[in-house]
Amino acid sequence: MSGARQVPSPNRDARPAGIAPDLIVVHGISLPPGEFGGPWIDRLFTNRLPADAHPYFAEVAGFTVSSHLCIGRDGALTQYVSFNERAWHAGVSSYEGRSACNDFSIGIELEGTDTTAYDARQYRVLAEAVAALCAAYPTLSPQRLVGHSDISPGRKTDPGPGFDWPHARVLIDQACRQAYRT
Repeated sequence: MSGARQVPSPNRDARPAGIAPDLIVVHGISLPPGEFGGPWIDRLFTNRLPADAHPYFAEVAGFTVSSHLCIGRDGALTQYVSFNERAWHAGVSSYEGRSACNDFSIGIELEGTDTTAYDARQYRVLAEAVAALCAAYPTLSPQRLVGHSDISPGRKTDPGPGFDWPHARVLIDQACRQAYRT
């Protein structure tokens, strides 16, 4: 994505033949939990998270996970996986009767927690990213934006009540209108 820092993740593979992304999944992440900044998300998504750097890391250091994008608290955008590939962000999941959401979705992590308000810069960058993705992929639309909790209910809670869905949708609609005018 234009303007994104590129940090290639090995935790990706090909989408199933004939499957284009038609869903965008919003996640929340902080490493260690409740802490922001630092190299830890990059290291998790590139399999270089040191298990001994924090007690929580011992639980997650062996995970092979990734996301297409991550938006930091300051609005900085990082891309880990090409949108044409399958990132490993959803885990056991289903949406509208279709399982294995990684096959047909794009994952966007927001640095945050379920209960901490997300930053205005994150909403702006998310809106711009969703508009760009919808312009690039005719199979995507702003209405096909869900939380991790929507595709893995009972297992995942992110992005949580700290994420302002109505505000995000207003900004996304504005960004999409602007993108379609240019």
